[in-house]
Amino acid sequence: MDKIFSTLSERLKERQIVPYYAETKEDALTTVLSIIEAEREKKGKSEKEMLISFGGSRTLSEIDVYSHIERYNVLDPYVSKDRKEQYEAKRRALLSDVFLMSANAICESGEIVNIDGNGNRLGALIFGPDTVIMVIGKNKLVKDKNEAIVRIKTVACPRNASRLSRKTPCAEKGKCESCLIPSQTICGHTVYTRYSAIPERIRVVLVNENLGF
Repeated sequence: MDKIFSTLSERLKERQIVPYYAETKEDALTTVLSIIEAEREKKGKSEKEMLISFGGSRTLSEIDVYSHIERYNVLDPYVSKDRKEQYEAKRRALLSDVFLMSANAICESGEIVNIDGNGNRLGALIFGPDTVIMVIGKNKLVKDKNEAIVRIKTVACPRNASRLSRKTPCAEKGKCESCLIPSQTICGHTVYTRYSAIPERIRVVLVNENLGF
């Protein structure tokens, strides 16, 4: 992984994205928390003035980040079961100081590929939060964008659809059939991140462990 990370790191830097390497999920957590603290100090804010939000992510759960950011002003878009309240929280998350997420796939070229249902996670990735931290396990490293889409449609989306109890072909059969089922389809938006217009806004923590879907 060291050699792969070294090459991938250079590719990310060319795209104005800051790379970090974590050997374990515990190291990844430490890195994420250190980035948040550095951003807080740079802004001169107190912990409770730092607005932290996140997109839905199994990876973030696996590194146990949620229990370690409680001292900040955390905006959890998923805490309310009321759909209108959840929608408004997702909109407010676009104004967060730091937004946490993972990715569905990262290419050897440094390009990052994601597919979203509602698009709140990718909306925040593209524009809004001052800093975006992406935690990506080694299982999500692929050769190119074509392989990324295959991975997402045969691994990430089916597992996420199943996790969300969606009644879709991918949840039942394990592969995408490009369904268009109201309130069930989770593949609404596909985003290729090839460059960060704002230097160092996007931070990528690459982890030498399998994490998430």
